[in-house]
Amino acid sequence: MTEIESQIAQDLLTIGAVTLRPHDPFTWASGIHSPIYTDNRITISYPEVRDRIASGLTELIKTQFPAVEAIAGVATAGIPHAALVADRLHLPMAYVRSKPKDHGQGRQIEGRLVEGAKLVLIDDLLSTGGSVLQAAQAAQKEGMDVIGVAAIFSYQLPAVTANFAQAQIPFATLTNYTALITSAEAKGQITSAELALLHAWRKDPEHWQQA
Repeated sequence: MTEIESQIAQDLLTIGAVTLRPHDPFTWASGIHSPIYTDNRITISYPEVRDRIASGLTELIKTQFPAVEAIAGVATAGIPHAALVADRLHLPMAYVRSKPKDHGQGRQIEGRLVEGAKLVLIDDLLSTGGSVLQAAQAAQKEGMDVIGVAAIFSYQLPAVTANFAQAQIPFATLTNYTALITSAEAKGQITSAELALLHAWRKDPEHWQQA
Protein backbone atom coordinates (compact mmCIF):
# COMPACT_ATOMS: atom_id res chain seq x y z
CA MET A 1 0.00 0.00 0.00
CA THR A 2 1.42 3.37 -1.03
CA GLU A 3 1.39 6.45 1.19
CA ILE A 4 -1.32 8.15 -0.88
CA GLU A 5 -3.50 5.01 -0.91
CA SER A 6 -3.25 4.79 2.87
CA GLN A 7 -3.84 8.51 3.47
CA ILE A 8 -6.92 8.83 1.25
CA ALA A 9 -8.34 5.57 2.63
CA GLN A 10 -7.95 6.94 6.17
CA ASP A 11 -9.52 10.25 5.09
CA LEU A 12 -12.58 8.49 3.65
CA LEU A 13 -13.01 6.48 6.84
CA THR A 14 -12.47 9.48 9.13
CA ILE A 15 -15.09 11.72 7.48
CA GLY A 16 -17.59 8.88 7.12
CA ALA A 17 -17.55 8.79 3.32
CA VAL A 18 -17.38 5.01 3.64
CA THR A 19 -19.56 2.78 5.79
CA LEU A 20 -18.62 -0.88 6.35
CA ARG A 21 -21.40 -3.28 7.40
CA PRO A 22 -20.21 -6.84 6.79
CA HIS A 23 -23.02 -8.32 8.91
CA ASP A 24 -25.78 -5.98 7.72
CA PRO A 25 -25.09 -5.42 4.03
CA PHE A 26 -26.56 -2.80 1.75
CA THR A 27 -28.45 -3.77 -1.39
CA TRP A 28 -27.37 -2.16 -4.65
CA ALA A 29 -29.81 -1.33 -7.44
CA SER A 30 -28.46 -4.38 -9.29
CA GLY A 31 -29.61 -6.57 -6.39
CA ILE A 32 -26.07 -7.32 -5.22
CA HIS A 33 -25.64 -7.35 -1.44
CA SER A 34 -22.70 -5.15 -0.48
CA PRO A 35 -20.92 -4.81 2.88
CA ILE A 36 -19.76 -1.32 1.91
CA TYR A 37 -21.44 1.97 1.05
CA THR A 38 -19.40 4.82 -0.39
CA ASP A 39 -20.45 8.47 -0.70
CA ASN A 40 -17.42 10.41 -1.89
CA ARG A 41 -19.59 13.45 -2.61
CA ILE A 42 -19.11 14.57 0.97
CA THR A 43 -15.35 14.92 0.47
CA ILE A 44 -15.90 18.39 -1.03
CA SER A 45 -17.16 19.60 2.36
CA TYR A 46 -13.80 18.92 4.05
CA PRO A 47 -11.14 21.39 2.81
CA GLU A 48 -8.08 19.39 3.90
CA VAL A 49 -9.42 16.14 2.43
CA ARG A 50 -10.60 17.91 -0.71
CA ASP A 51 -7.17 19.45 -1.18
CA ARG A 52 -5.36 16.13 -0.71
CA ILE A 53 -7.65 14.51 -3.26
CA ALA A 54 -7.12 17.31 -5.78
CA SER A 55 -3.35 17.23 -5.30
CA GLY A 56 -3.32 13.43 -5.47
CA LEU A 57 -5.36 13.29 -8.67
CA THR A 58 -3.16 15.99 -10.21
CA GLU A 59 0.01 14.01 -9.52
CA LEU A 60 -1.66 10.76 -10.59
CA ILE A 61 -2.59 12.26 -13.95
CA LYS A 62 0.86 13.77 -14.44
CA THR A 63 2.39 10.35 -13.83
CA GLN A 64 -0.09 8.05 -15.55
CA PHE A 65 -1.37 10.29 -18.35
CA PRO A 66 1.35 12.87 -19.05
CA ALA A 67 0.03 13.61 -22.56
CA VAL A 68 -3.22 15.03 -21.12
CA GLU A 69 -4.55 18.16 -22.83
CA ALA A 70 -7.98 18.50 -21.20
CA ILE A 71 -9.93 17.35 -18.13
CA ALA A 72 -13.58 16.36 -17.93
CA GLY A 73 -15.67 15.52 -14.88
CA VAL A 74 -18.36 12.86 -14.93
CA ALA A 75 -21.64 14.35 -13.73
CA THR A 76 -22.28 14.91 -11.02
CA ALA A 77 -19.77 13.64 -8.47
CA GLY A 78 -16.70 14.04 -10.67
CA ILE A 79 -17.32 17.68 -11.55
CA PRO A 80 -15.87 19.48 -8.47
CA HIS A 81 -12.74 17.33 -8.45
CA ALA A 82 -12.27 17.84 -12.19
CA ALA A 83 -12.52 21.61 -11.71
CA LEU A 84 -9.84 21.60 -9.00
CA VAL A 85 -7.51 19.36 -11.00
CA ALA A 86 -7.97 21.33 -14.24
CA ASP A 87 -7.09 24.49 -12.31
CA ARG A 88 -3.91 22.96 -10.92
CA LEU A 89 -2.89 21.67 -14.35
CA HIS A 90 -4.03 24.88 -16.06
CA LEU A 91 -5.98 22.85 -18.64
CA PRO A 92 -9.38 23.25 -20.31
CA MET A 93 -12.21 21.59 -18.41
CA ALA A 94 -15.64 20.25 -19.34
CA TYR A 95 -18.15 17.88 -17.83
CA VAL A 96 -20.15 14.98 -19.24
CA ARG A 97 -23.82 14.39 -18.44
CA SER A 98 -25.24 10.88 -18.03
CA LYS A 99 -27.38 11.57 -21.10
CA PRO A 100 -27.95 14.47 -23.53
CA LYS A 101 -30.18 17.32 -22.39
CA ASP A 102 -33.77 16.97 -23.58
CA HIS A 103 -34.01 20.68 -24.42
CA GLY A 104 -31.93 23.50 -25.85
CA GLN A 105 -29.08 22.19 -28.00
CA GLY A 106 -29.29 18.73 -26.47
CA ARG A 107 -25.69 18.72 -25.30
CA GLN A 108 -24.24 15.87 -23.30
CA ILE A 109 -20.85 17.53 -22.90
CA GLU A 110 -20.76 21.00 -21.37
CA GLY A 111 -17.72 23.15 -22.03
CA ARG A 112 -15.63 23.79 -25.09
CA LEU A 113 -12.83 21.40 -25.95
CA VAL A 114 -10.70 21.18 -29.08
CA GLU A 115 -11.55 18.19 -31.27
CA GLY A 116 -8.92 15.49 -30.89
CA ALA A 117 -7.80 16.75 -27.48
CA LYS A 118 -6.25 14.10 -25.26
CA LEU A 119 -8.81 13.89 -22.48
CA VAL A 120 -8.72 12.43 -18.97
CA LEU A 121 -12.07 11.80 -17.31
CA ILE A 122 -12.43 12.18 -13.54
CA ASP A 123 -15.01 10.41 -11.37
CA ASP A 124 -15.40 9.94 -7.64
CA LEU A 125 -15.49 6.14 -7.57
CA LEU A 126 -15.44 3.07 -9.79
CA SER A 127 -17.67 0.07 -9.18
CA THR A 128 -18.13 -1.65 -12.56
CA GLY A 129 -16.97 1.40 -14.51
CA GLY A 130 -20.24 1.57 -16.41
CA SER A 131 -21.09 5.24 -15.95
CA VAL A 132 -17.63 6.62 -16.62
CA LEU A 133 -17.20 4.41 -19.69
CA GLN A 134 -20.52 5.72 -21.03
CA ALA A 135 -19.13 9.22 -20.52
CA ALA A 136 -15.98 8.16 -22.38
CA GLN A 137 -18.07 6.95 -25.31
CA ALA A 138 -19.92 10.28 -25.39
CA ALA A 139 -16.61 12.15 -25.43
CA GLN A 140 -15.26 9.93 -28.18
CA LYS A 141 -18.36 10.61 -30.28
CA GLU A 142 -17.57 14.31 -29.96
CA GLY A 143 -14.08 13.70 -31.34
CA MET A 144 -12.15 13.57 -28.07
CA ASP A 145 -9.22 11.21 -27.57
CA VAL A 146 -9.94 9.66 -24.17
CA ILE A 147 -6.53 8.59 -22.91
CA GLY A 148 -7.55 7.58 -19.39
CA VAL A 149 -9.80 7.73 -16.36
CA ALA A 150 -8.77 8.90 -12.89
CA ALA A 151 -10.89 8.39 -9.78
CA ILE A 152 -10.68 8.67 -6.03
CA PHE A 153 -11.64 5.10 -5.19
CA SER A 154 -12.19 1.69 -6.78
CA TYR A 155 -14.05 -1.29 -5.35
CA GLN A 156 -11.58 -3.45 -7.34
CA LEU A 157 -14.39 -5.68 -8.56
CA PRO A 158 -13.54 -8.14 -11.36
CA ALA A 159 -16.05 -6.35 -13.62
CA VAL A 160 -14.21 -3.03 -13.56
CA THR A 161 -10.98 -4.55 -14.88
CA ALA A 162 -12.85 -6.46 -17.58
CA ASN A 163 -14.95 -3.48 -18.67
CA PHE A 164 -12.01 -1.09 -18.97
CA ALA A 165 -9.99 -3.71 -20.84
CA GLN A 166 -12.84 -4.17 -23.29
CA ALA A 167 -13.09 -0.40 -23.79
CA GLN A 168 -9.29 -0.22 -24.20
CA ILE A 169 -9.09 2.71 -21.77
CA PRO A 170 -6.63 2.67 -18.86
CA PHE A 171 -7.66 3.82 -15.39
CA ALA A 172 -5.97 4.77 -12.14
CA THR A 173 -7.28 5.57 -8.66
CA LEU A 174 -5.92 7.26 -5.56
CA THR A 175 -7.00 4.46 -3.26
CA ASN A 176 -8.97 1.25 -3.39
CA TYR A 177 -11.04 -1.30 -1.52
CA THR A 178 -8.06 -3.34 -0.31
CA ALA A 179 -6.32 -0.27 1.12
CA LEU A 180 -9.53 0.89 2.75
CA ILE A 181 -10.46 -2.31 4.55
CA THR A 182 -6.83 -2.82 5.61
CA SER A 183 -6.86 0.68 7.09
CA ALA A 184 -10.20 -0.01 8.78
CA GLU A 185 -8.78 -3.10 10.51
CA ALA A 186 -5.68 -1.15 11.60
CA LYS A 187 -7.95 1.51 13.14
CA GLY A 188 -9.94 -1.17 14.98
CA GLN A 189 -13.11 -0.48 13.01
CA ILE A 190 -13.40 -4.10 11.86
CA THR A 191 -12.08 -7.42 13.15
CA SER A 192 -9.73 -9.76 11.31
CA ALA A 193 -12.67 -12.10 10.71
CA GLU A 194 -14.65 -9.26 9.18
CA LEU A 195 -11.62 -8.34 7.06
CA ALA A 196 -11.63 -11.85 5.59
CA LEU A 197 -15.36 -11.56 4.92
CA LEU A 198 -14.85 -8.26 3.14
CA HIS A 199 -12.06 -9.70 0.99
CA ALA A 200 -14.37 -12.56 -0.01
CA TRP A 201 -17.05 -10.12 -1.18
CA ARG A 202 -14.67 -8.31 -3.52
CA LYS A 203 -13.60 -11.52 -5.21
CA ASP A 204 -17.16 -12.70 -5.93
CA PRO A 205 -19.82 -10.10 -5.01
CA GLU A 206 -22.69 -11.86 -6.80
CA HIS A 207 -22.37 -15.04 -4.73
CA TRP A 208 -21.10 -13.58 -1.48
CA GLN A 209 -22.71 -14.69 1.76
CA GLN A 210 -22.16 -12.78 4.98
CA ALA A 211 -21.39 -14.82 8.09
